[in-house]
This record gives sequence, C-alpha cells and structure tokens, in this order.
Amino acid sequence: MLLGIRLLAHPTEQQKIILSQWMGCSKLIWNAKCEDERYMTQYAVKYCPIKTYAPIDQSYSQYKNKELTPYLFDCPSQILRNSATNWFDTYKKFIQGECGKPRRKLANDQEGSIHLTRELFYFEKCADGNTRLFIGAKTNNIGYLSVKIHKNYSHPNSIYIKKKNGRYWVSFCYGEKSEDSWSFNKDNLEWLKNQKEEFLIEHTVGIDRGVAIPVQAGDTAYNFTYEQQRKKEKYQKRIKHVQKNLSRKKYKSNRYNKNKLHLAKKHQKIANINQDFCHKTSHSIVSNPKNKIIILEDLKTKNMTKKPAPKIATTNPITGTRTYAANKAAAKAGLNQAILDKGWYRIENFIKYKSQKFGKAFFKIAANGTSQECAACGHTHSDNRKTQAEFICQVCNHSDNADHNAALVIIKRAIKLLLHPGTGLSKRGVLTPNLDIGRGAKSKTQSVLRTVSASGKEASKKKICSA
Repeated sequence: MLLGIRLLAHPTEQQKIILSQWMGCSKLIWNAKCEDERYMTQYAVKYCPIKTYAPIDQSYSQYKNKELTPYLFDCPSQILRNSATNWFDTYKKFIQGECGKPRRKLANDQEGSIHLTRELFYFEKCADGNTRLFIGAKTNNIGYLSVKIHKNYSHPNSIYIKKKNGRYWVSFCYGEKSEDSWSFNKDNLEWLKNQKEEFLIEHTVGIDRGVAIPVQAGDTAYNFTYEQQRKKEKYQKRIKHVQKNLSRKKYKSNRYNKNKLHLAKKHQKIANINQDFCHKTSHSIVSNPKNKIIILEDLKTKNMTKKPAPKIATTNPITGTRTYAANKAAAKAGLNQAILDKGWYRIENFIKYKSQKFGKAFFKIAANGTSQECAACGHTHSDNRKTQAEFICQVCNHSDNADHNAALVIIKRAIKLLLHPGTGLSKRGVLTPNLDIGRGAKSKTQSVLRTVSASGKEASKKKICSA
C-alpha cells in the first residue's frame, strides 16, 4: 500500500532565502496558468463559435522573459515544469469532475511549496549510518538539507518541500507491504458474508462520534486528556488576545507581520494537539486484536456544519424590503466550531488507512436515527434521548449512556447488513442493500431497509440510497 511521511527540515538562513525564491517562482507559474485559462475561456465564450474551448496545455516557457521575469532564470527549470504539469493534471481532474477548478494562490510569505522530481534531489547514506538529502541540480543547488529522519522508508520518485509558519517540511509517498494479505473492503465483505453471527458479534466494533465524547468505540470512550484540554484553552485565550492586537496594527507593517506569525503558530499548536489525538485514538482502535470489523456512521460533516438559512419574517409589498427573524446563527456557529474541533473526518481517514495497513475490515452505515434508536428493543423516537448523555427508551425503559447506546446500535445494524446476501458497497464505502437484479428488486430492497432501520411506528423515514 502507498503511505505518506513528513520529515522536519532545518535549512540554513541562506537555504531559506533560496527555497523561498523557488517557491515564489513556482507560485508565479501556477497563477499565470490560472490567469491564462480564465482569459482564454472568456475570449472563447464571447468571440468564438459555440462549443469552442480554450486550448489547455502544460507549457511554461512563455513566462520566462529577461526583462519582465528575470528571476525565473535563477530557478531550476524542472521546478517551473513541475508547477505547470501539476496545474495541468489538476485541470484534467476538474474536467473529469474529481475536484474543483484550479485557483490562484494568494500572496503569503509564511506558506509555500515546491515539487521536486528525481533530477533535483537524492538521498545519500553516510558512513556513520545517517542519511542526507541533497537538493538541487549540479549547477543550481542548495547543498545538503538537514532533515530529521524518524522512520525507515523506501526512496521516492518525487518529494515536496513545504514551508508553513516559519517551519520547513519534506513530505513524500512510499510503498509498504501491509501486515496482512487480506485485500481491502470489497473482498472483506464477500468473506464476512460467509461468517457466523457469533463471529461478527465478537469482532465488530461500532464507533459513534460526538461533541461531548469525540469517539465512543464500543465500550471504550476516547477523549482529550486533561493536559490537552488545558493547553487548548490556554492557546485559545492567547489567540483572542493576539487577534485583538492584530486588529490595531497597520496592515502589512513589520509589527503586523510579526503578530500574524505569532497568531498562526498558536493555531498550529491547537491543530497539532487535535492531530495527535486523532492518531493515537485511531491507532488504539485499529491495533486492538479483537477489533477485526470497524464500523462508522456515514457522517457528512460539511453539510452538518453549514450556516443556518436566514428566516424572513415580513416583506414590504411596495418597497420589497424584508425583515428577518432570529435563526439561532450564534448557537449554530458554536456547534459547528465544536464539531470541527473534534476532527470527525480526520479520525475517519486515519482509521480507514490504518485498517488497510493492519488488514482490518472498515465499513460505514447510514447515520439516520442511530442516536434515537434503542439498542435493546429497536424503538426509535426523539424522546428516548432526554439529555445529551442520558438515553431512556420510552417502550422498554432501557437506560444507558447515549453515546454507548449509539455505538451498540451501529454494531447491530452493521451485522444485519453483513449477514444479508444482497448487501453491497456504495462509492462512499457505505453498506447498502444492493438488490437491483430481477423482478421485485425495489420492493425487496425496501423490505431490507425496514429490517435494518429502527422498528416501530416512530422509525426514521429517511431512506438509504443504494449503491
């Protein structure tokens, strides 16, 4: 499987100057390609026949000019070529619908990156066992870059050197054999369909993600430590103070830039704490030998953290002016910040790639009603969850912690789907009944969905989309 690694670099002052110049040249090529595409597209729409499109290529030599851009001649041509090629590849992905349109990179002295292919770097192992990294071509280079190597890896074909908030990093991908030859997800699903229910119950763990408890994996709850929470509160208070001082500084003055860098470093410290929590939590879940089947909810975090739509109270029929009612935007903003602070999506990504590395099965199920369904009897109603942490079923009086009950519901739904012969995987990796063959397929699919979803009249009316 393909893994990524990021190594902390310690360039000298002279190397920092040269790297910053190279990053600026790379950004210039990228922005120039964006501007050319924008101009040519507008020209084609206005003056060319219908269905005529602007020519898109990966050329960059037209931007090198002795009078206008003499500094581009001081940068290795391979870096300029790689920037143009990366833009071209991104634009092709945009045409295929895989990503957004390439956009201009903003002017920022604190951030930048360059893409180096094999002509511009090589790893050299010294006699003392240490590995050195040489950056640049034979005639245009910065020499050996001091890199902190903390892990063994195979030498890559290309690397990225990135600068952020005054620190430099070397990142690249490399191949590694997984510990288990079990292929990921699809073959796992076919194998699990032939297993007994007792095996699935014993080795399946359901993961519920929340705000008060970030991760509830079966009977185990994962949360930030006291020291982590204390440091985060400390940095957040400091951020408010620095942000207030920043607003009083003259824009882009020396003190403004210094204050801005200080603010960015505090944000980075909070991000480091969140990433550390996600890594340790995901590793603890995946490395547990009992957890062979890991189930998460299919949460669409981007949709869950959108701003609330404005509520129109009255409209003047003559002038057309409107008055708006309260839409609880402030409360929703606080909830959005709490959700994003827990790193739900990052935890999912970490568990996904670590499951593949350890040879574990990783699936998702539909999230509708999991927090309101009773794990004992299957009754679903909003009144079952009295408070954020307390769950009491209105039918069977089953009481439990709400997050723990939701984790049990996730396991219960996943096992029903795994035991059903018609279950398939959607593009998002969600377990769904895939009965689209033969007569009566639609009715069969709906019957399976009713079985898998919560029972009772108050069951959720949301439907699970088939793959």
